[in-house]
Amino acid sequence: MKGTSPFDRSSRDTPAVVKPTRPVSAAYLERAALHYLERYSASVAMLRRTLQRRVDKRCRLRDEDPSVHAETIDAVVARAVSAGLVDDARFTAGRMAALRRRGTSARALSAKLAAKGVPRGLVDEAMAAERDEAEAEGTDTEEAAANAYAKRRRLGPWRRPGTREAHRDRDLAAMARAGFPYGLARRIVEAELEPDADS
Repeated sequence: MKGTSPFDRSSRDTPAVVKPTRPVSAAYLERAALHYLERYSASVAMLRRTLQRRVDKRCRLRDEDPSVHAETIDAVVARAVSAGLVDDARFTAGRMAALRRRGTSARALSAKLAAKGVPRGLVDEAMAAERDEAEAEGTDTEEAAANAYAKRRRLGPWRRPGTREAHRDRDLAAMARAGFPYGLARRIVEAELEPDADS
């Protein structure tokens, strides 16, 4: 008598058992929120959008109306805020510092934070605090960001020797697209590096 093989016709004809999609619950959304916040720094709006996507997907699979879970999403987000797991002010400060180090202009920074759902008023407050701190330290945050951007993109003084003039207009255009004012962009692109500066 022959043994049963997974390639026998009878085993192929047996339909696979598909587990039904579980309903949306507060416990499911809390687990989803914790999983997301363990991996990412997020604004309140980002967490809300993530949970809404989870609800939409599960409701689509169950042929249900996702709007009935709006209050549950609100409650889970509120608990995350009250527990200090998500904080727009902390998120804004961290994101601003990281983006500034990469050479993000104030204009681009404001747009990126707005896209992450940070309220406009909070963005304005954070930008004002940044300006006050820079003024107290005698530094220019926008100029430092412009330098960081030009260095990262190898524009102006960071171009290979002998290629700067040919690329001057292109470099100025790149700085303008990044959101830096023309006067600052021109100053950076036309600057000469100090002998001991990184090249």
